[in-house]
Amino acid sequence: MESDKPSPAGTTALSQTSRLLSIMARLRDPASGCEWDLAQDFSSIAPYTIEEAYEVADAIERRDMADLKDELGDLLLQVVFHARMAEEASLFAFEDVAEAICDKMEARHPHIFGDSGGSMGDTRWENIKAAERADKGLESALDGVALALPALMRAQKLQKRAARTGFDWPDPKGSEAKIYEEISELNSAASEQEKVEEAGDLLFAAVNFVRAHGVSAEDALRSANAKFERRFKAMEHIGGESFAQLSLEEQEELWLMVKRQEKSA
Repeated sequence: MESDKPSPAGTTALSQTSRLLSIMARLRDPASGCEWDLAQDFSSIAPYTIEEAYEVADAIERRDMADLKDELGDLLLQVVFHARMAEEASLFAFEDVAEAICDKMEARHPHIFGDSGGSMGDTRWENIKAAERADKGLESALDGVALALPALMRAQKLQKRAARTGFDWPDPKGSEAKIYEEISELNSAASEQEKVEEAGDLLFAAVNFVRAHGVSAEDALRSANAKFERRFKAMEHIGGESFAQLSLEEQEELWLMVKRQEKSA
């Protein structure tokens, strides 16, 4: 009798995708599966799915292709995990997920897979997306922007959607002035609730301003985070064990030193 245990790569005719699906099925087997995997549901796995997507982005930013291969595998596992739980609930299976994205990609590229010809410009793409939203019964231009997106990314997507209806500053000056207005309102906020609200308005205005310059706020802040982390660690290295005891002025000198070293490099 043949064992249903997944075999190592190269020893079976099964594709690696089929092997992965088999592994997940065994992990979720009610009788002999892993207790941790069996205890999971869509909600408990969702944070891991988001985390793995960010780890893919991190590997790309570091240009670590070996790590990217591993992280893409981790992300694929998340898809397989969700699909397996859905199959167990008689909702859909992995093949249905693959079929859905195949259908979507073909429908979104009629100039490649259809007879319409032409090219994919911004207007054509947005018309296709708008038709998809209409088919789902979504009426507002803002419908369909996922709530789980990082706040900066979601703010930029909401602004872009609104801009397509004409609700946008004609040039960056409008959004720049809005930033100064929001700074003033934050400084004047009396209660904690007001401070939170005005701080949110300030960040939203900042996203609008960088969007007007064609910059992704999420990418820009991720880059700034990496730069700060790199420079701060360099400061700590130079300052040694006594770094935390240095005065602010002394730490600022180290900061400027690190900046100069980066520029000269």
